[in-house]
Amino acid sequence: MDSKKRSSVEAEGSKERGLVHVWQAGSCSLAPERLPGWGGKTVLQAALGVKHGVLLTEDGEVYSFGTLPWRSEPAEICPSSPILENALVGQYVVTVASGSFHNGAVTESGVVYMWGENSAGQCAVANQQYVPEPNPVSISDSETSSLLAVRILQLACGEEHTLALSISREIWAWGTGCQLGLITTTFPVTKPQKVEHLAGRVVLQVACGAFHSLALVQCLPSQDLKPVPERCNQCSQLLITMTDKEDHVIISDSHCCPLGVTLSESQVENQASTAISPSTETLDNQGEVFENTLVENDVPVATDATRGDAISSQQDTMGTTEISSARNTPSYPDTQAVNEYVQTLSDRSVRENSENGEKPMPSQPFVEEAVPNLHSPPTTSTSALNSLVVSCASAVGVRVAATYEAGALSLKKVMNFYSTAPCEPGTQAGSSSIGPEGLKDSREEQVKQESMQGKKSSSLVDIREEESEGGSRRLSLPGLLSQVSPRLLRKAARVKTRTVVLTPTYSGEADALLPSLRTEVWTWGKGKEGQLGHGDVLPRLQPLCVKCLDGKEVIYLEAGGYHSLALTAKSQVYSWGSNTFGQLGHYDFPTTVPRLAKVNSENGVWSVAAGQDYSLFLVDTEDFQPGLYYSGRQDPTEVDNLPENHSGTKTPVLLSCSKLGYISRVTAGKDSYLALVDKNVMGYIASLHELATTERRFYSKLSDIKSHILRPLLSLDNLGTASTVQLLQEVASRFSKLCYLIGQHGASLSSFLHGIKEARSLVILKHASLFLDSYTEYCTSITNFLVMGGFQLLAKPAIDFLNKNQELLQDLSEVNDENTQLMEILNTLFFLPIRRLHNYAKVLLKLATCFEVTSPEYQKLQDSSSCYESLALHLGRKRKEAEYTLGFWKTFPGKMTDSLRKPERRLLCESSNRALSLQHAGRFSVNWFILFNDALVHAQFSTHHVFPLATLWAEPLSEEAGGVNGLKITTPEEQFTLISSTPQEKTKWLRAISQAVDQALRGTSDLPPYGSGSSIQRQEPPISRSAKYTFYKDPRLKDATYDGRWLSGKPHGRGVLKWPDGKMYSGMFRNGLEDGYGEYRIPNKALNKEDHYVGHWKEGKMCGQGVYSYASGEVFEGCFQDNMRHGHGLLRSGKLTSSSPSMFIGQWVMDKKAGYGVFDDITRGEKYMGMWQDDVCQGNGVVVTQFGLYYEGNFHLNKMMGNGVLLSEDDTIYEGEFSDDWTLNGKVGN
Repeated sequence: MDSKKRSSVEAEGSKERGLVHVWQAGSCSLAPERLPGWGGKTVLQAALGVKHGVLLTEDGEVYSFGTLPWRSEPAEICPSSPILENALVGQYVVTVASGSFHNGAVTESGVVYMWGENSAGQCAVANQQYVPEPNPVSISDSETSSLLAVRILQLACGEEHTLALSISREIWAWGTGCQLGLITTTFPVTKPQKVEHLAGRVVLQVACGAFHSLALVQCLPSQDLKPVPERCNQCSQLLITMTDKEDHVIISDSHCCPLGVTLSESQVENQASTAISPSTETLDNQGEVFENTLVENDVPVATDATRGDAISSQQDTMGTTEISSARNTPSYPDTQAVNEYVQTLSDRSVRENSENGEKPMPSQPFVEEAVPNLHSPPTTSTSALNSLVVSCASAVGVRVAATYEAGALSLKKVMNFYSTAPCEPGTQAGSSSIGPEGLKDSREEQVKQESMQGKKSSSLVDIREEESEGGSRRLSLPGLLSQVSPRLLRKAARVKTRTVVLTPTYSGEADALLPSLRTEVWTWGKGKEGQLGHGDVLPRLQPLCVKCLDGKEVIYLEAGGYHSLALTAKSQVYSWGSNTFGQLGHYDFPTTVPRLAKVNSENGVWSVAAGQDYSLFLVDTEDFQPGLYYSGRQDPTEVDNLPENHSGTKTPVLLSCSKLGYISRVTAGKDSYLALVDKNVMGYIASLHELATTERRFYSKLSDIKSHILRPLLSLDNLGTASTVQLLQEVASRFSKLCYLIGQHGASLSSFLHGIKEARSLVILKHASLFLDSYTEYCTSITNFLVMGGFQLLAKPAIDFLNKNQELLQDLSEVNDENTQLMEILNTLFFLPIRRLHNYAKVLLKLATCFEVTSPEYQKLQDSSSCYESLALHLGRKRKEAEYTLGFWKTFPGKMTDSLRKPERRLLCESSNRALSLQHAGRFSVNWFILFNDALVHAQFSTHHVFPLATLWAEPLSEEAGGVNGLKITTPEEQFTLISSTPQEKTKWLRAISQAVDQALRGTSDLPPYGSGSSIQRQEPPISRSAKYTFYKDPRLKDATYDGRWLSGKPHGRGVLKWPDGKMYSGMFRNGLEDGYGEYRIPNKALNKEDHYVGHWKEGKMCGQGVYSYASGEVFEGCFQDNMRHGHGLLRSGKLTSSSPSMFIGQWVMDKKAGYGVFDDITRGEKYMGMWQDDVCQGNGVVVTQFGLYYEGNFHLNKMMGNGVLLSEDDTIYEGEFSDDWTLNGKVGN
């Protein structure tokens, strides 16, 4: 770290950063301790194993503490204070990781060092029990260049394996076990190998549990998706199945390849002897039983507000079901075996609950869980699944389909799903004596919960979104179309035509600079406790995507011993796996699929850590100081004195740590966990946390508005005209883009707080234009919607929806007044994002005060703050302009409104108060002048004329001209004088017109570009300017369009003039006329070609030197005057000079040959050299033919008349008179 960097960090109070505090796991009431023997160095990162830990300081040094059995010196095995890893001194380490008994570090240059226990090859060293000192690991890619080392970004360590994420976003693994994700049976793997299953994908992060692995992977862009194959590449089974029943059809893609799963011997045998599918009779009977069970057990309705459709309780229950089919998973050979296995499962679950002193938790379906994957990338339209969906959906109403879902389930399939769990030794022993009724209730509860929230849960709603966003994965559709009402059929067909994908699909600058929210979670390894999240307890040899986390915007993964946590951009945590001590933060069943942890109902989670059997959650609080929650194992002494009664937390417990300072990150091990704390010097840390917390909360609010308000509004019927719907879609699209940017920024700030926390690296400072542009774009779209009366048009179709959600609207918009109109609340809600800019400015100003006034940081923060504040004020003005314009349209005559009202048009001022009148107007005439941001409108009774501002010049009349309060308005085709009532009115209108013209010429808003530091408005627009105009009055130019330079109402300078009939002039103009050098094209419809002139012009006419190419093929090069050939010129006939049939060089007068000229008629082989008049040979001349004849004499009307000389090829000479018919009359000589 250079001295400049160091000084700036110290200026922010770095000596009070990265303080280490340690807690003992299981003791929520004990206060944390400072790490024994640790000095005052700032710690950036810590990692904990079972009995040891490592610290990374800000100067890139690594220290180890705890029990270190791999150290060679006896005194260093249990050091009293952290000891420096000397082997890493001078390497500048950027990140560290700890497994159960081994460690890893990555240097600035991307080199990996490993040390610690190596019995399973987890340190990438062969045949060595311990690696005492950090040892460099060689990672090279044989596919690219075996000599070139692979640079590493991040490490993760488990108990017996290590994963490394390379700079090219690929995973490398070494160690032992299926959790490596490698295609090998030879362990240990001591040479790092690439996890080929994820090759080609962008991996964002890796995490390791004791014996399982997690990877956060960026979703594929839609264009990269390949068509879905019909059959599995490995086991050749169909990936998508369609089962035809009497009254419905089941479409399912729940294929789970058995080759991706390791099976025990007993399971393999069972699988071999299992029938492919149960008998039809059994299926039907059990389906009826299951349907009846569901009717008896009334399930609370969970309304899917993000969808805007009211979902029946049966649909909500059944629509999320996905049961793996019998052929996909190992199943038992007969019903008796199934029942016995279910009995053992039920006994075990009841026994575990009774041991923990708890009753089974009642089912509470989450709204979140019912939402299908709205964000997953769509498959191509040719895929088998989509074609099935489209063919069925086109004829079937959504709700009707849902009602048939219940009959589609098979209890036997549910049981087969459970049968895949490998039996643990001792499970059957000591089963509690539970009666048949108890077993039935327990079984029904399990089946009901599984059916509501089964593995890879998805929902059958809103088929139009299935097609646009590749959502739900399993559909059940009725076969009897006669039961479908025509109204539902019409609705199903109609809604599909109006779809807006609210997830931005752009991949621009923001995606390159900020964390992606379009992510997937992939897991592999041992799954005995359900820690893989696939809805079962099977191990996976290769990475497999956890489908139900698609679209949840996971930004960070953490793996505990036997459980997993996923943190989302919405500050929620999904957890799955072992829940023996409540470490998942909830008691929902099953724990084999991700569930929302119930940490704090009011505040979001922004960082997590997972220990051996507990979890830690860093939560945002009202005063922005992070709160730390603990969920998991409690020491038995704390609950009661029975040592065998191990227990866990009922709900996550808030630890009292507010006096410590601001926690920036937490790390968990087996028996202890550790927090890095910053002291709030000069309010700097508090301001950073305020920025991050408010941004995350803001994103949650925007997401709620998008899900609960925007999406339902877009799905409403009768939203008005196509243009209104298009404007609303534009608002939704821009809102989604802004929302996504805020989500990315919130995630970026969370990771920023984990690091050095240098103000100058804040994204809103470094890349402010991203935010300024997104906010401006959104404000433009919402004000356009407002101006066009969008909120009024929404009132009727949306009134029912808004009334039902009045409380939600008031809560989201922060409007507390009961009397406020619903549409006003909606208006406030849509303009809510603009308020955020004030918050940015305020927090940046707070941060600036933490620095010296002379420092560059202070200047940068100050400038950025004023920039965000000025944008906020500017957008506030834009909103007022839009509301003023809307008020005007309400009072304006209807017919004119239709033609003049445009989304981007804003009213600036108008003369309805008779403050402005037309000079020399008739006594009874009505003249109304309306100034918009793009035009001045002159309205008279029922007619009006629009003068575009870009071609409008306004100047005050001098007093000498008698116009004391007069304004002279000049446009390309009209000139008139406006008389104002007072000098003040005159000044006001002149300033308003000048500013409006100036802004129209700039072509952008009146906001200065970011970083310019100046917002000086020009006093008056330039007289000379560039603009485009279509003439409507001028006889010569009627309907022609001119694009180019202007001067005081006339084309002047370079420009292009186009007529509707295809004529075009491109060149110089002067005082409204073509003057100077220019190019002119005139189409010739008869010949389907064009005349083309390139040359000089004067006062609108061809004058001077030029080249005129005629459509007939003739080319004239020479002088022109008044659009005619005049002066010396050359006329060629024919396409090419070499093959021209004729050529004339000579004088022209008024478009005709006159004077001396030479005409060469190549076709006849004659050449005439002599005088011309009116395009004919007239006067003295000479003719030479190709046959050697020579004529010389007087010509009249192209004929030789009177005295002349003829010389033939044999040298015979004739002198005498020539008559009209070329008769010789004279003497011949030799």
